Amino acid sequence: MATKKAEAKKSGKTIVVTQVGGTSGNGPKMKETLVGLGLGRTNATRELLDTPAIRGMITRVRHLVRVEEKKG
Repeated sequence: MATKKAEAKKSGKTIVVTQVGGTSGNGPKMKETLVGLGLGRTNATRELLDTPAIRGMITRVRHLVRVEEKKG
């Protein structure tokens, strides 16, 4: 049985995540979540696999990021 991450790699679904807000005044958990996503500065952008774990991280910092779906 394939894992969800393996399925995401096969399907090629990716999302582009851009940080639009700063971490000041948001607490350490939010900053750690942004670092986990590979962000950390305003206007930083990463292309990530569309997995449930990544979606959960994005949900936590939804007010600090912009998400665009990309097929590839």
